[in-house]
Amino acid sequence: MKDLAGVTNVSYDSHGDDIVGIEKIQPKDPKQPGDKGHVKGSPPEEVLATKVLSDDEKEEGRRIMRNILIISFAFFFLFTSYNGMTNLQSSLNKASGTASLTALYIAFIISSCFTPSWVLKVLQEKKALIISMLMYSVYMMAQFYPTIYTLLPTAIVLGVAAAPLWSAKCTYLSKVSDLYGEIHGEKSYIVYSRFFGIFFLVFQSTQIVGNLISSLVLSVGVETENELIDEEAIAKCGFYFCIAETSSEANYSNVTGEVLETGPPLWQIYTMAGIYLACALTSALVIAIFLDPLSRFTNDKGDESESSLKLLVATFNHMRHPYQLLIIPLTIWSGIEQAFLSADFTAAYVSCAIGVHMVGYIMICYGVCDAICSYGFSYFVKKWGRIPVFTLAFLINLAIMIALMYWKPHPDDVIWFFVIAGLWGVADAVWQTQINSLYGVIFPGESAAGFSNYRLWESLGFFIAYVCSTVLCINEKITILFVLLIPGMTFYYVIEILEKRGTLRRNENEKIPPIDKLFLGSTI
Repeated sequence: MKDLAGVTNVSYDSHGDDIVGIEKIQPKDPKQPGDKGHVKGSPPEEVLATKVLSDDEKEEGRRIMRNILIISFAFFFLFTSYNGMTNLQSSLNKASGTASLTALYIAFIISSCFTPSWVLKVLQEKKALIISMLMYSVYMMAQFYPTIYTLLPTAIVLGVAAAPLWSAKCTYLSKVSDLYGEIHGEKSYIVYSRFFGIFFLVFQSTQIVGNLISSLVLSVGVETENELIDEEAIAKCGFYFCIAETSSEANYSNVTGEVLETGPPLWQIYTMAGIYLACALTSALVIAIFLDPLSRFTNDKGDESESSLKLLVATFNHMRHPYQLLIIPLTIWSGIEQAFLSADFTAAYVSCAIGVHMVGYIMICYGVCDAICSYGFSYFVKKWGRIPVFTLAFLINLAIMIALMYWKPHPDDVIWFFVIAGLWGVADAVWQTQINSLYGVIFPGESAAGFSNYRLWESLGFFIAYVCSTVLCINEKITILFVLLIPGMTFYYVIEILEKRGTLRRNENEKIPPIDKLFLGSTI
């Protein structure tokens, strides 16, 4: 699962040369209205002052870095299991698998509105991480007996746990970033970006390892001859594939084109489930044993956290922001495009044409490209700005969707499965890193409500994709992708034009008023 909490790269403000972080960390000294992020009179350099560190400060800095790595590798274990298993749900468990993912994201949407603040106040960050990871493990246990009666309730449990898990992680990393910046004399948002860069570099590799595990297990015993290809069965794959029509049938095919009656042997499913369960439990164990509680670094007990009710009100009130209304379609797109690749492309093109055992290998290609580009695109944004990078992702996805309309998947064209997945990974890296970054740039000082909206609308994208997965065919789903992507990019360009020209008036705090006040003169 991608970062639904919405934190990644640094972007550049179109009004100047200063770097604007994902979250605006307010400096302790007063900031003048209209200032681009610097305290009056402070130097623009990343390092505020040359500072000689004491031995205690050096040790504290190393300890913070160690905890960043501990959280990163705990999430690596957890999402190795989660990504590896969810990528196979539509191929292994058909309708019940996609239904469970639909329920998961419904629970996540509701949980995002109500649970994070309350959970963090009651449990604090470390305990919240441990308990949430254990709740993820429940869904892995259900894979030993995957029916609608086991997958659905455990998916809901996982969805409820997802919101506090990501909120606890973001809170921990951001607060130790503040402390690290104070110790080393660096701006907080610079440290913030660096630490989240480390986290996502480790996190994105979960697609590689998780899918490698599933592929190695499912490939055992698969024949490699390519003599008997069932052309009639393969003709049903691709653009006109309907999972609803095949959910009650066994349609797993191997590279020889034979239709298998029972799908993968039970021992393979049990082996995968056992490995993924062990990884999920290991993540909780790593946090429990090695992670220092946040109170070790700060005396903040969460009193400053917004209440769930206040955050909910702020989230919906934030939808009155003109930019928020414009960015909603692209945010929904960022969720639906991830779900399309993991659920629909893998079922309709990969599993149907070349076998479920190939899903993992192809998703590894996707994960490698996604990981490399997630880290590398920050350089291109710094050099050329956001617009060329967003446009590149738009053109890549547009070209792939057109190709999927006409391409007939076939075992003789294995290389094209990897090419499509890899290019989709390149585009996904832009959506995940730069949409997050854009939220930080266009909503300065409103990060809580802004990123709450991000989680809400991206989760809605996942929800739409998984609901459609069980009732619509691939041709209809690709139509929905077009309907979201083209207007989404159009509205994104509008935001960039408005920002560059400074068309929308701002109030005395340099913030854009809600749309009703801006255009209708409302006093609400």
